Amino acid sequence: MKGAMQCLRMGIAMNKLIDLQNITKAYGDNIVLDDLNLYIKENEFLTLLGPSGCGKTTTLRIIGGFENPDKGNVIFDGKNITKLPPNQRQLNTVFQKYALFTHMTIAENIAFGLKIKKKSKSYIDDKIKYALKLVNLDGYENRKPDSLSGGQQQRIAIARAIVNEPKVLLLDEPLGALDLKLRQDMQYELIRLKNELGITFIYVTHDQEEALTMSDTIVVMNQGYIQQIGTPEDIYNEPTNAFVADFIGESNIIAGTMIQDKLVNILGTNFECVDVGFGKNKPVDVVIRPEDIDLVAPEQGTITGRVTSLIFKGVHYEMEVMANGHEWLVHSTDLSPVGSEVGIHVDPFDIQIMNKPESDDEEAVILDE
Repeated sequence: MKGAMQCLRMGIAMNKLIDLQNITKAYGDNIVLDDLNLYIKENEFLTLLGPSGCGKTTTLRIIGGFENPDKGNVIFDGKNITKLPPNQRQLNTVFQKYALFTHMTIAENIAFGLKIKKKSKSYIDDKIKYALKLVNLDGYENRKPDSLSGGQQQRIAIARAIVNEPKVLLLDEPLGALDLKLRQDMQYELIRLKNELGITFIYVTHDQEEALTMSDTIVVMNQGYIQQIGTPEDIYNEPTNAFVADFIGESNIIAGTMIQDKLVNILGTNFECVDVGFGKNKPVDVVIRPEDIDLVAPEQGTITGRVTSLIFKGVHYEMEVMANGHEWLVHSTDLSPVGSEVGIHVDPFDIQIMNKPESDDEEAVILDE
């Protein structure tokens, strides 16, 4: 989206808590953020999602005051805090590396910030008990961090952050060091904590599943630009360009031609769709999710092909079907053996039409073989 104003969310921004205005940041000749505009609502769970180097962590660090933008303003609750140091902002940060003090007890770790603020002992003791109960670690006050599992250490890091009663909690890939099961458990813990605390969470990750599971709003970024902002459902079902479609889940992204409204030609065959307004005989990109392809009897398909590979994934079979010179990725609970001839049917509502990329940040990621 180079040369264009960064996209804002549709509708009225009710309860706008943070407003990033025309943020630009470069390190030498490398422009990390380019005229970025984004607002974050009060009590929202917003996730900055994208590959390494997309600018998501830099955005978080600018919100937190750990980096200063080269241009633009950070507005917090109506006040310009662009130059305000981190310790004077009403927010706390939880990092992937928990940064717990190993020589201190859990209680001393949680109390660290409160002691700096010279809070009373009774106040601190109450806050420690409250925070430990909130993260389901009652009775851990006298343990040392080294005696805890990774998931428990992460909960202590969160407890330490929330006792300061921030309006915003910044989370920079906090689950990245955990194994899969712990990571999934902590996703639900974070949702619960956000709902109980009633504060704003801003979460950074490159993990699409995390973003789809936890977020109210997802901001997809690439090469310093916002590619799309929306609910998890919108991002997954209605990607705005090839990059978003490719980065969020698995997709079949195929070059096509929009013949007219509600009719697209894919690989030489016309498919009915529901999209309008693209013009006539216009080159487009077509996105079809693997789970939206139905394998039927050859005579019932819009096109026919042959199954070339089959992998059992637990909840479904993953198959590749060669049809009209293209390898289609298909997810289905029904097995079609390798070598079998099949028909491909796609419901018109499951065919997503997109304009061709206008710049390289909108293109699908191509991985080296």
